[in-house]
Formats: sequence, structure tokens, C-alpha cells
Amino acid sequence: MNPATIPTPVEDIHGDGRWISMHKRFLMETKEKEPDVVFIGDSLIQRLVHTEMWNNFFAPMHALNFGIGGDQIQNVLWRVENGELDHINPKVVVVLAGTNNFHCTAEQIAEGIMELVRVIREKQPDAYIVLPTLLPRGQNPNPLRDRNAEVNKLVHSKVSAVPKCETVVIDKGFIQLDGTISHHDMHDYLHLTNSGYCKAFEPVYELLTQLLTEGETEKDLTPSE
Repeated sequence: MNPATIPTPVEDIHGDGRWISMHKRFLMETKEKEPDVVFIGDSLIQRLVHTEMWNNFFAPMHALNFGIGGDQIQNVLWRVENGELDHINPKVVVVLAGTNNFHCTAEQIAEGIMELVRVIREKQPDAYIVLPTLLPRGQNPNPLRDRNAEVNKLVHSKVSAVPKCETVVIDKGFIQLDGTISHHDMHDYLHLTNSGYCKAFEPVYELLTQLLTEGETEKDLTPSE
């Protein structure tokens, strides 16, 4: 049985109810706002909201951020199945999860990501689904970094047959020639710095700009007489 495909809430091991409180806050946002873009996933999505990239580029797109640190794929699945994509009509849903599924194989993670795609498509049949690639992790080469790279290959091949869904490569330029990752890009070799977010999420911004402008009437750029 693949744990990544079974929707599961996070156990409240700390006793302060933070995870379910955040989920309920996201549910309130779906009833109060009309986003064009929804970002959903783990801490790499959650922390994006505190960056210049978010303030300058994504917030003006009428974006909501439904990231929760530590979430695994099955936790995001549970949140989607329990209302986080209800009551809204986004044009694009951006999903990033999987690096926290430590005990899963690359195949299980890829299968879990595709289950997320399936459930999101059920909730939002008209939305475009964007899957940023999993980022490398760890200062030096390690098995989890290799596994994430394998997940990216598997997901890319599976998504090619899915309409209105595509991967966007965000993991380029982080591994240096000697195989290490710089703390200037990832301060703890997992989470991105402000400049790391610019490097990783610029391709996401470019794709979203393209998707949000598709179908709009071409503006008349002819100078006035």
C-alpha cells in the first residue's frame, strides 16, 4: 500500500492544533476571496509568501498560498479533499509536495503526485495544474537528492499525457560543480533564501504569466492618432 496516495491529516503531536487551524483558515479564505492562482504544498510553498517574489510578482496575480510546513503528499491530498479547493474558481493551481515523504520510494512519490493531480482535476476541472519540480536537498550528494531527481523524471513522463497539466523545472542551478549546494541559495540546505526563491520561482512566474494571459483579447498597441 502506498502511503502517499491515502489522504491523511497530520497528527497533532505538538498539542497546539496548528495544522488543523491553518486548514480552517484556508477554508475561510476560499469563502472570502476570488483567486486566479492557488499555491498549495509544503514549507517551500508556505515560506514563499514571505519573499519579495510573492509580494512583487505572485500577490498581484490574485494568488492564495495554502502551504503548510512539513506536509507530505497525503496531507495535501487530505486538505484538497476536505475543502481547500471548494468555493473558488482559480485559473491555475500550483502544487509542490513530495520532498517530505522520506519513507517512500521515487515511484510511490510520483504516484502520490499524480493522485494529487487527479483529485485537483476533480475539484477544478477547468484549472491548469502546474507542478514545479522537487528541489535538490542537502549540502552534499545524498540518497534523498537522488530520489527527488528520479521523482522529477517519473512525474514529467506521466504528466505528458495529462491535458492542462505540466511540470516546470525549478531545480536548475542549485547544485554547484563540486556537487554541493550553497547556503546562499538554501540557508539550511533545504529551505530557500530570498535569492534562492528568485532563482527557483522565476520560471513559475513566467509560466503563470503565459497561462493567465492566454485567451485574453489582444490589446491594441497602435499609437493613438
